[in-house]
Amino acid sequence: MKKIILTALAVLGFTFANAQEQIEKGKWLIEANTGFGGLGTGNTSFRLTTEDGNTAWNVGAEGGYFVMDKLAVKAGLGYGDTGADFANSIFSYKVGAKYYLLNKFPLEVSYNGASIKDADENPSYVGFQGGYAWFVGKNISVEPGVRYNVTLNDDYGSGKGAFQFNIGFALHF
Repeated sequence: MKKIILTALAVLGFTFANAQEQIEKGKWLIEANTGFGGLGTGNTSFRLTTEDGNTAWNVGAEGGYFVMDKLAVKAGLGYGDTGADFANSIFSYKVGAKYYLLNKFPLEVSYNGASIKDADENPSYVGFQGGYAWFVGKNISVEPGVRYNVTLNDDYGSGKGAFQFNIGFALHF
């Protein structure tokens, strides 16, 4: 039992030290996320769903630069479709900041939106996200999280698509 506890503490210590090194000022990160929920909310994640014969998909990525230790300024782009024959194409964007609390808990605030083909009004949101960063290697982290998007448009109100769950994969260099 003592060996198990010591091994667990050693792994946690290594992970914590490794995280500090990768979230220092001057470092970069590139993220790819899987997104569950919130289609059309400025989604910059990878997603594929089918419901009642309609397939919706999205691809995207985000990048960031650490302007100070633990704080990155980020931007992201995504593209997807929600209709038959690519009739409802969606171009998504996101800009914001991500802070690693205690080197392990990424907290993000961002403005995200979408440009939907032939829409009268396009959605825009302020998003709040929190999660956990598990550094599985020197330059790689897995970051599951939850996001809440607050709508800035009347047409997209009533909390439509407000919650998103995701699993992020980040490269740090």
